[in-house]
Amino acid sequence: MQLAAPLRERRRRPPLGLALAAALVTALLLLPLVYLGVRSLESGLEAWQSLARPRLLAVAVRSLTLTAAVTAGSIALAVPIAWLFTRTDLPGRRWWMVAASLPLVVPSYVYALAVISALGPRGLIQQGLEALAGVDELPSIYGFPAALTSLALLTYPYVLLPTAAAFSRLDPALEDVSRTLGRGAWRTFAAVTLPALRPSIAAGALLAALYTLSDFGAVSLLRYETFTAAIFVQYESAFDRSAAAALSLVLAAAAVGVVALEARTRGRARNYQLGSHAARTPHRTRLGRWRWAAMAGLGLLVAATTLGPGAVLLLWLVQGAAAGETLGNLGAPLVNSILIAALAAGALLAAAVPLGVLVVRYPGAAARLVERSAYVGFALPGLTVAIAMVFVGVNLLRPVYQTLILLLLAYVVMFLPTTLGAVRAGLAQVDPRLEEAARTLGARRRQVLWRVTIPLMRGSMLAGTAMAFLLVMKELPAALILGPVGFRTLATAAWSAASEAFFAQAAAAALVLILVSSAPLAFLVAGRGGRGILRSSD
Repeated sequence: MQLAAPLRERRRRPPLGLALAAALVTALLLLPLVYLGVRSLESGLEAWQSLARPRLLAVAVRSLTLTAAVTAGSIALAVPIAWLFTRTDLPGRRWWMVAASLPLVVPSYVYALAVISALGPRGLIQQGLEALAGVDELPSIYGFPAALTSLALLTYPYVLLPTAAAFSRLDPALEDVSRTLGRGAWRTFAAVTLPALRPSIAAGALLAALYTLSDFGAVSLLRYETFTAAIFVQYESAFDRSAAAALSLVLAAAAVGVVALEARTRGRARNYQLGSHAARTPHRTRLGRWRWAAMAGLGLLVAATTLGPGAVLLLWLVQGAAAGETLGNLGAPLVNSILIAALAAGALLAAAVPLGVLVVRYPGAAARLVERSAYVGFALPGLTVAIAMVFVGVNLLRPVYQTLILLLLAYVVMFLPTTLGAVRAGLAQVDPRLEEAARTLGARRRQVLWRVTIPLMRGSMLAGTAMAFLLVMKELPAALILGPVGFRTLATAAWSAASEAFFAQAAAAALVLILVSSAPLAFLVAGRGGRGILRSSD
């Protein structure tokens, strides 16, 4: 149920401690923009004049078109799947949820390589069809359709996790009241359910859009030129990186525009709910014979996103081992990956909570600035953020240069939206009158936060933490550039092996990355005892 935000909520000032914490995080988030601004001004007007070239304008249009299409595709996939997992009697809902969320941990360049290996001109499928039916050529997989399909399949979990968490928290009594008033299932969904889900859908769609804007691996391998590709070309081919910095600033401006559009879509209403969980277990729609169609569709989806690429990686592993290639030592990279992902997830959650409280409970011009600055780093290429943090480390934070601290700061800049969006969506569903009631009973603000607010938004926080953990596990550029000497993760091990044509070693590292990440993902999204996003048992 939607209620207008109380007038006193819009006018009161945030506590000093909250304001200071938000200011410190915002200052960190703006550091890459400071670096890009300094870089872009070094060559005067030349870097900015290059932006007016017709080719770059065409690339910008292509990037925005792809972003809009991928975002729409991710929503179209995620919302029905979230409904299947939370509101139907689908068998094995918990483990379908885990399997459907695994694309979060698949690096885009690994996925694109697997697609090319399987569906390319001389790929595995073409070779098999040639042997069976004499097919000597398949339709081209390159260009916009391939980039759209691949990125939609990789990004829909950004929408799925927060939407499923919101579904599980939605009080079914609201929908029952709508049905008793004569509304059918579709009208009830449009008038009651969808408005309650809108903050979570919008938060996930924003992440999908920004991920698409920043992606380089998939679009470059699938030969669809985007703005990010132009930035990489400038970094790699030009001694003067001012043009690349100017392009990055334009990309940051596009990210701010996307965030503003998401804010308008989300609206100013709050979606409040009394209690720590739904008043009763929601009625589950019986799928009947349609359960087989639903499981077949989910099976095809999981095959396309995880099992298929995993099979290609396994084939590379077998072929390399048969050729005598050693797999190398993955013990240290595995420990390093888990360590840095856990530390980063904790740091991201700690940074997201004060920002989320400020944005939701104290809206205004300052809150809007804080929120929009948080999403800029996620839209920038990882290489750009890493180089910016090198500049910051050398000039401002020399004691932490070449340490894990600087790498953690970079991850906060890059991945804060994954936790902030989830925290904001969860907090938007908590009625502030509960917090006010606790205050009138003598509880302090900190006690209210820990005893009332955070327990009510636990599912959304778990969703954000899961996404942050998995994103850090597969992150590559920042780990390569900012990690201490000798610090290797599974992602850097896979990249190093692939760049040296040791495909069996690369496949082994990528497979371990996917397998290990599935365990914490299973606990976070399907943990029993009320801990996971899907809280009710099958």
